[in-house]
Amino acid sequence: MSVIKLFYKTLQITLFMGLLLILIGATAGALVQWVFIPQLPSTENLRKVQLQVPIHVYTKDKVFIAEYGKQRRIPLTTIPPLLEKAVLAAEDDRFYEHQGVDIKGLFRAVVNLLRTGEKRQGGSTITMQVARNFFLSYERTFTRKFKEILLALKIENELSKKDILRLYLNKIYFGHRAYGVGAAAQIYYGKNIEKLELAEWAMLAGIPKAPSVNNPLSNPKRALERRGYVLRRMLLLKEINQEDYEKAMKAPNTAKPHQLVREIDALYVAEMVRSFLVDKFGEDATTKGYKIFTTIDSRLQYHANSVIQRTLFTHDRWRRRFNGPIAQLKIPKDVKNVDKWAEKVLRNYPIMEQLVPSLVLSVGRKTIRAYNKKAGHFKIRWGGMAWARKKGKRYPRNAWEIAKRGDIIMARPSSRGKRRKNNSDDDDLYQVKSQKDFKNVHWRLSQAPKIEAALVTLNPKDGAIKALVGGFDYYNSKFNRATQAKRQPGSSFKPFIYSAALARGYSPSSPIYDGMFKTPGGWRPRNYSHRYYGWTTLRTALMYSFNVSAVRLLDKIGVGYAINHFTKFGFKKENFPRNLTIVLGTAEVTPLELTAGFAVFANGGFRVKPYFIDHIEDVNGKVVYSANPLKICRNCPSEILEEAEDDVESDILVPHTDCAMIPRYAPRAISAHNARMMTSMLRGVIRSGTGRRASKLGHNLAGKTGTTSNQFDVWFAGYSSKVVTSVWMGFDRPRSIGRKATGGRTALPIWMKFMKVALSSGAFTNNTNQKGSSGRSSGSSSGGYISSRSSRSSRSSPRSLKIESSKRSKRSKRSESKRSESKRSKSKRSKSKRSESKRSESKRSESKRSKRSKSKRSKRSESKRSKRSKSKRSKRSKSKRSESKRSKRSKRSKRSRRLKRSERSERSKRSKRSKRSSKRNNSKKRINKRQKSRQKSRPKKKAKRRVIPEEQLF
Repeated sequence: MSVIKLFYKTLQITLFMGLLLILIGATAGALVQWVFIPQLPSTENLRKVQLQVPIHVYTKDKVFIAEYGKQRRIPLTTIPPLLEKAVLAAEDDRFYEHQGVDIKGLFRAVVNLLRTGEKRQGGSTITMQVARNFFLSYERTFTRKFKEILLALKIENELSKKDILRLYLNKIYFGHRAYGVGAAAQIYYGKNIEKLELAEWAMLAGIPKAPSVNNPLSNPKRALERRGYVLRRMLLLKEINQEDYEKAMKAPNTAKPHQLVREIDALYVAEMVRSFLVDKFGEDATTKGYKIFTTIDSRLQYHANSVIQRTLFTHDRWRRRFNGPIAQLKIPKDVKNVDKWAEKVLRNYPIMEQLVPSLVLSVGRKTIRAYNKKAGHFKIRWGGMAWARKKGKRYPRNAWEIAKRGDIIMARPSSRGKRRKNNSDDDDLYQVKSQKDFKNVHWRLSQAPKIEAALVTLNPKDGAIKALVGGFDYYNSKFNRATQAKRQPGSSFKPFIYSAALARGYSPSSPIYDGMFKTPGGWRPRNYSHRYYGWTTLRTALMYSFNVSAVRLLDKIGVGYAINHFTKFGFKKENFPRNLTIVLGTAEVTPLELTAGFAVFANGGFRVKPYFIDHIEDVNGKVVYSANPLKICRNCPSEILEEAEDDVESDILVPHTDCAMIPRYAPRAISAHNARMMTSMLRGVIRSGTGRRASKLGHNLAGKTGTTSNQFDVWFAGYSSKVVTSVWMGFDRPRSIGRKATGGRTALPIWMKFMKVALSSGAFTNNTNQKGSSGRSSGSSSGGYISSRSSRSSRSSPRSLKIESSKRSKRSKRSESKRSESKRSKSKRSKSKRSESKRSESKRSESKRSKRSKSKRSKRSESKRSKRSKSKRSKRSKSKRSESKRSKRSKRSKRSRRLKRSERSERSKRSKRSKRSSKRNNSKKRINKRQKSRQKSRPKKKAKRRVIPEEQLF
């Protein structure tokens, strides 16, 4: 073949191959243009991308309550320079040079694929990872890789390098539910990203390559190797000097598991907020990063939790019945590490506030050795479990009668905690929980009380809920008894009957007969004392909670009229049976509904709507929604207040822009005169009625007790002009609390302890948000634990408790006898004074009559008669004086005899007491000598018991 032919042949082949390549390029371009590009998502959404950020719930004074959301994320707007350099050194050092696709990286990935035949390297840049994380899946296919390249080129044309890097660091996964570098810094180090050091930044930069392998918590050795690789790359790229490199390489691994810690227990309120947001905005509301500020006051909520928990623990402790272990397991004999096995088992049993589930490892005669997540290995001594008497059995004599190896029991630390000071920074939300804080804490056997309680308090002027407790513990039972439990209110519902009577024309002094009453159906109501009191007034009948007179009053005003009157307070008609039993509280209401009803009496007759969200902020801190509650207008005309009834059912939470434009007014439920009269009558209940124990608090309080039949439910609802609070106590499955359980004995003490704090606090002023203020920094430091007095009583034996109770009863009987004697002597003195005053009045009248007779008769006859009368009067007066002297002497002698007797009895009592005290002192001295001698013989202990704050415990 000649050269010319060869030339033409090669030219033909070249032209053919060129045309073929052009054809292939054209078809590829057409495929990209008509097939792949239409399938690509729009990158404009990246400018306004909404990352899944969890919502945070706070109190009104900015105390953290709870977080809701699957992904923990804290979006960043600014990135520290060293962190940026560490990430680029680890992931994409040519980020600022390429246009979204690194040709060298792709060529290296292709070579590796041809050599090994496996898709190990993808050659992805940071821009390509952003495209994959936001728009594509994680499947390893060529079509997905091709789409990733096209999207990366598109993103580079529309966004800047800084925006792409910010999206990457806020989106990427760092392990342990941490999405984004901000959340990773909090979870691993408990700090903001700006406060970290070079070694910590390098550690975080090495995690995204393989979050499960390079994790400093799960695999510390591999994480340190990855950190060294990142530091070497930074040194090679001259981003750091040799001195910084050596210092960072020598730094230890300081990563620890930091948990999101609640600053206050208000999970029932947090669940109310979550369900409200889901109903109003949908399921996506929990991923928009809202900060919800509730109307809850942290100080009042803290004391409400403390009072409820202490009361329920005390009620369960005095009941002195151990329900037994939660579960019984068999610890395998071939288990090498019992601690890890116990941790896996205890994951199925949640921690309930102060109660920590624990696994019994061994049982001695007077001790139990157990393990839990908080303290690790610990001991329960005999003083912390001697109370555990099982049903129908005597008190235990040793620990073997209480628990066995493999039992899961509830343990509770006996130290008293202090509340932590409030800080609104994100650093304080994540804290380290180590077992060292629980080593020197005394533990005691405990259990979750079966009886439950609920408390609601609100501001009667606008309906803002200031504290709400829905039960003993949210994790034990998520059922909110304050808003969901419909129970019979008993006699605490009577004020609404009497209010209907006042609206009907009755007055507090109207007479009502408390006698035998029988309905046409044959029902005969009875008073609590099983006696009748005859004619009385409405004020007295309400004061002492007479049942028969209240039923008779309802029968007179009419059941239909009363039910229509109840709807003005916010109650629903369908909840009331149409018979006379509603006066005794047979209708079912929730504690929140009853509290809102009593708020009408407290604010002068206006119906306010309870609300619990004050305002909502977005991720950037801008207020997007705020509450527009019903306002009380006392001078508004009746037409406006009648129209305001439609606003009661509308939503209180409105967009912030429209909040100040539309004022809303609370409708008038009852007249101001009706509210004043009812408040006056309910104050009598506290002054001298069934709630007279609360008279110690003062403050012109008003309220009403409530007890249902067979003591299934006990209530107390009361108020002042600033605060309304109601308390309920009972079992979830209705049964009797106890024969002597009443609203005045069981529910009223809870109400008094809480109101003592509420009345002294400034939570019920009409101020706006108190920025930076902490309601939890002052007040009692009991921390929700049982007081020292109750802990002493729990350590004592059952026999000593019985002796103390008998002594108290004898002292009370003696004091009552003394009071009765003093009352009798006072009554006798008042009677003698009244008789003397009557005698003096008779003498004055006789003198006036004698003067008139003198003017009518002559002077002579007057003189004779006067002489005779004087002599007679003198004799009579002398005899009367002698009689009065004798009576006085006899009275004085009787008094002196009584006083001498009382003095003798007191002397004898004092002598007996002194003898007893001397015996006790002598016995104490002997015991102290023995203890001192024993302590001298024993070696001194090096470790001392510490008092651990509550925030470190839970």
